[in-house]
Amino acid sequence: MTPSASWLQALAACQATGEPCVLVTLAEIKGSAPREAGTKLLVTADGQVGSIGGGHLELKATELARTMLAERATQARLESFALGPSLGQCCGGKVTILIEPFLPNDFTVALFGAGHVGKELVAVLAGTGAALRWIDSRPDQFLAEALPPGFVALPAEQPEDEVKDLPPGAYALVMTHSHDLDLAILEKLLRRGDCRYVGVIGSDTKRANFESRLARKGFTPEQIAAIRCPIGIAGIAGKEPRAIAIAVAAELLQLRDAARAAGTTQSATTPSTRPAITPA
Repeated sequence: MTPSASWLQALAACQATGEPCVLVTLAEIKGSAPREAGTKLLVTADGQVGSIGGGHLELKATELARTMLAERATQARLESFALGPSLGQCCGGKVTILIEPFLPNDFTVALFGAGHVGKELVAVLAGTGAALRWIDSRPDQFLAEALPPGFVALPAEQPEDEVKDLPPGAYALVMTHSHDLDLAILEKLLRRGDCRYVGVIGSDTKRANFESRLARKGFTPEQIAAIRCPIGIAGIAGKEPRAIAIAVAAELLQLRDAARAAGTTQSATTPSTRPAITPA
């Protein structure tokens, strides 16, 4: 988090990267207080963004937030303080703060590629609870309008280098403008070996080509079997970018819900049975 980031930007960044954080809100004010109701402070293990007024109140709120982080608390709590008697602040009023923990999102999607299908997938995944990292080497390809909360656009000269920063259990989708770049990203994803899903847009022919090239690079049959290509649920034959995006999003949601039900973070290794799709 950068010092100039807003609490909302910081929360989105934490959700996208899987960093635990706590959001502190001035929920109620009676009498004089350093800031107005609704003011927010976001706290991580080693940083904070925003302010609820500074002084002893903010110090106490930060301590409580970090205790919740250390305990991996999942329930929000309310705490009330008399600013004068209990905290020694000159305001003299009484405040109630809401302390909300945000643990890592178990539905982090890493989308490599901002082409036609990538743009449609961003739109389709909005509102699903996904924390999305959208990565491309071409900054001008990202949508001009603001992204939904929890979605972060990451221009990167070497998109494959972003693989190392993904949280364990991420759902990775590879659909760049270059087959060679797709392969470079795929290699790093497979070497990590901790993604819940590794999907590559393309046809059966592309999958066969990648399987052969990966085998020559020393990847095992088990590693290669983790790749889903073609991607998307079966039964949707349309090749329009929005149709592909819907099919892919449906597959991700199915796998997410199955993982939640099973309480597992294992990779999805069954090849997709979706009809072949060529890159946009």
